[in-house]
Amino acid sequence: MRMHRKANLDERLQACSDICLFTFKGEKNMKIAAGQKEYLDFNAVFGNANPVVLEVGCGKGAYICALAERSPDVNFIACEKISNVLVEALELAKQKRLKNLFFLNCAAEVLPKFIPDGQIEKVYLNFSNPLPRKGYEKQRLTHPRFLRIYRAMLKEGGQIIQKTDARELYEFSLQSYLSEGFEITFKSEDWHSEQNGDILTEHERRFIADGANIYRIVAEVK
Repeated sequence: MRMHRKANLDERLQACSDICLFTFKGEKNMKIAAGQKEYLDFNAVFGNANPVVLEVGCGKGAYICALAERSPDVNFIACEKISNVLVEALELAKQKRLKNLFFLNCAAEVLPKFIPDGQIEKVYLNFSNPLPRKGYEKQRLTHPRFLRIYRAMLKEGGQIIQKTDARELYEFSLQSYLSEGFEITFKSEDWHSEQNGDILTEHERRFIADGANIYRIVAEVK
């Protein structure tokens, strides 16, 4: 089902342009754009040298905004390719006046354009599209081609922290992490965020209400 374009989308995005470091337009030129490096100077962006954490596919931003609010001594970058969705995350961050959170309006493939190797402490993947249909494996955000992107950005000992309600994606991801040399330091097939001090996402709340199990993986760069 096609998403309706939000009213006044361009104006709303422009109103939040001070916290959106890049807006990517034209997926046909994605590979070209990714090859033209424009590395972010995180010290200049945030005005400090605090650790930097990345969420890939932040959606409407509830998780990353709550995490940034909880951890003022950590810097956060959130990536979301769909402007129609990202605008809500931008507006939420502005509403909360978060100074340690900035956004990139681009696909995961474009992240190497902006993020130098070895700069990220953690990558969060929260309820990424499982894309269960055959032939879509390469589009899953835990396919090896994406894991190589994250691995390059992560510091030694850095982590990917993933939550999903899709068992197939959970099992696929475990295999992908191992094939790319990550160490699985934690896995759960019945994760309870609230009981474990984790932030409950909007999707997670709905999945739990529907009786779904939540799967969680922590994969670490060796």
